[in-house]
Amino acid sequence: MVFNIQEQERKIFQLIGETAEELDYPAYVVGGYVRDRLLARPSKDIDIVCVGDGINLAQNVAAKLRPIPRIAVYKRFGTAMIKYKNMEIEFVGARKESYRHDSRKPTVEEGTLEDDQNRRDFTINALAVSLNDTDFGYIIDPFEGLQHLEQKLIKTPLEPDKTFSDDPLRMLRAIRFSTQLDFTIDPETLKAISRNKSRINIVSKERIITELNKIILSHKPSIGFLQLFDTGLLHIIFPELVALQGVDIKYGRAHKDNFYHTLQVLDNISKKTNDLWLRWSSILHDIGKPITKRWDEEQGWTFHGHEAVGANMVPRIFRRMRLPLDHKMKFVKKMVQLHQRPISLTKENITDSAIRRLIFEAGDDIDKLMQLCEADITSKNPRKVARYLENYEMVRERIKEVEEKDRLRNWQPPISGELIMETFNITPSKKVGIIKTAIREAILDGDIPNEYEAAFAFMLEKGKELGLLPHKVE
Repeated sequence: MVFNIQEQERKIFQLIGETAEELDYPAYVVGGYVRDRLLARPSKDIDIVCVGDGINLAQNVAAKLRPIPRIAVYKRFGTAMIKYKNMEIEFVGARKESYRHDSRKPTVEEGTLEDDQNRRDFTINALAVSLNDTDFGYIIDPFEGLQHLEQKLIKTPLEPDKTFSDDPLRMLRAIRFSTQLDFTIDPETLKAISRNKSRINIVSKERIITELNKIILSHKPSIGFLQLFDTGLLHIIFPELVALQGVDIKYGRAHKDNFYHTLQVLDNISKKTNDLWLRWSSILHDIGKPITKRWDEEQGWTFHGHEAVGANMVPRIFRRMRLPLDHKMKFVKKMVQLHQRPISLTKENITDSAIRRLIFEAGDDIDKLMQLCEADITSKNPRKVARYLENYEMVRERIKEVEEKDRLRNWQPPISGELIMETFNITPSKKVGIIKTAIREAILDGDIPNEYEAAFAFMLEKGKELGLLPHKVE
């Protein structure tokens, strides 16, 4: 079968092929680029394998391009990267690999194209396209990868236990490709993942989270999470999420399965946004429920305070999983902390004070919080769903009204600690904090307007209660 090469890439491929022939290095395009092009998916990352010195081939190709591109050389890995126009082209020599049991880093030696295809993770990634003059553009498919693309099947080229034992990250990659491409994992390949799941412990947390994030960013992440759960991988890499699974029944009263509920929330939010950290918020929004689950004779199963417990768990989970500990973590923690607030507002007479506090605490993330809350609706009853959405729309309207009136988004009280100390001629102390808090609460409760003059007068009153008098400047 001849590969359909697009015009822009044809020119660079022909140049690579001509240069490879001059060096007597047979050259091929391999892996993800070939797969994605056959699936009509965009791909600008191109991997070139040559039977020879990949770095030397890259240097000779670069010398013929205009303007001459910069080459990034990675001698340790025997690879070189050229960025040309909107393509990233990586060159490497064909190799064969052997693994020690305690490491996923292989011993590498020079090899043939066949050796290189044998070391690939899946048949659909082992496809190669010749760039050589005698058979330019022909697809080399030793493992029926073309057929598996047609069948939408993920399968290892060699025996799956060896493939996964050699490099356990491939287990996560199988599930990631299955989720991204909506492919089925071959039954024997899937069983091998379950058999080799404990091998994932030798993979770095950074590599694991890279694959997990790709699953989370797919069109329907629950596909991947269910496979991670069924194979036992999730129990090892994300035990807190697994702890949500299961239903307890007492006196005929049960709670919902919070694991499957969470996956539904994740799928719901994924239909609305590609924001990775909002998707992480949906995964972690109920993470505190197993710890807070209690039986109440009147109410049945309760999870009081699960949002606060869950928010406190977020930094620990991020740290262990090597997720960023910066503003992204703080955002997720805030979403988990606040996700119950809008629904609680719909169950009472919504006061301006309650809305002000929500706006103040959520800040610029108020709209994302509302998105999360709406995704949290997983009822199968259309009437309930319609009622919940109507309630949230009412909250949105009230937020808009109060925001326009009070301008509280990302608000800071009009009186600073420095001004309090200057006014009363005092040093940093507990009294400064008491006055600052009192001013903030008075504005949020609507006792005084969000204005400097009113806040200053209130500060003087509060200071007087604490025995403080304004400092007179001579």
